[in-house]
Amino acid sequence: MLNTLIVGATGYAGAELAAYLNRHPHMNITGLTVSAQSADAGKLLSDLHPQLKGIVDLPVLPLTDVAEAAKGVDVVFLATAHEVSHDLAPQFLAAGCVVFDLSGAFRVSKPEFYTEFYGFEHQHLDLLDKAVYGLAEWQADKLKDAQLIAVPGCYPTASQLALKPLIENGLLNDSQWPVINATSGVSGAGRKATLGNSFCEVSLQPYKLFSHRHQPEIAEHLGVPVIFTPHLGNFPRGILATITCRLSAGVTEQDVAEAFHNAYHDKPLVRLYTKGVPALKDVVGLPFCDIGFAVKGEHLIVVATEDNVLKGASAQAVQCMNIRFGFPETQSLL
Repeated sequence: MLNTLIVGATGYAGAELAAYLNRHPHMNITGLTVSAQSADAGKLLSDLHPQLKGIVDLPVLPLTDVAEAAKGVDVVFLATAHEVSHDLAPQFLAAGCVVFDLSGAFRVSKPEFYTEFYGFEHQHLDLLDKAVYGLAEWQADKLKDAQLIAVPGCYPTASQLALKPLIENGLLNDSQWPVINATSGVSGAGRKATLGNSFCEVSLQPYKLFSHRHQPEIAEHLGVPVIFTPHLGNFPRGILATITCRLSAGVTEQDVAEAFHNAYHDKPLVRLYTKGVPALKDVVGLPFCDIGFAVKGEHLIVVATEDNVLKGASAQAVQCMNIRFGFPETQSLL
């Protein structure tokens, strides 16, 4: 039995982590914490997230002393802001914990990335080199020995799962960058209420054109440049990405199908469509990424959809944890 601590437990991803870990036969939740300044400190998680009543009725405690909080803890999940994870991860690692970070603080190895896209200067360059990027379907071997796992962003997870088999098999014409148009529900902005994610204000709108921090994350780990345009939609959860590509001369629809099949036929949390393409409703509340595609001549459109809070955050973190410790990959997720 592994003792685990969730930091940032009251956000959407933190609450889902608590639910998954509570029913995991090999995990014991020893603590749920938030920052000492949080208004959620001292409350029961089930009072903040009533769907957890009678399931996870643990108190949420303020995190004031990392060394004390880490005592007896094997695994830490950081569902915290990027700057907070940047400061906390080294302390928990020093205490001997395996750390799964759901923020962007360790996803890219280039320090200038954080200055430009996250607004802070990274102080732990040694950890940037050691962190394993937790795109679970593609990183299993590296995850098995990792101490710090940087769980990918929600947009990058859907985008990379859709594009990686094509790039790895050399099926795309590199004269045309893949164009990713992706729409997320408002939960992607977090639980804190702001005017920008109010349902009365949100309709359907692209944002951060050519400047979203997930574009360089996607390009870095795919190894090819992409055009990425995120959109905010008037629905609570989920991401749907429609990706337009150009195939290399002579590549057929069957070649594309085989590439996806070979990549994911033994990956239980990626579901492939042999006819049609997935819809958002197919995955909301589930830990899957669903992928479908269509080919016309040299043009390819791939559609990938996932629950941004689950496969795009907490479910992938637990999936990585299962791989790391040798548990069945879908343990507690299905």
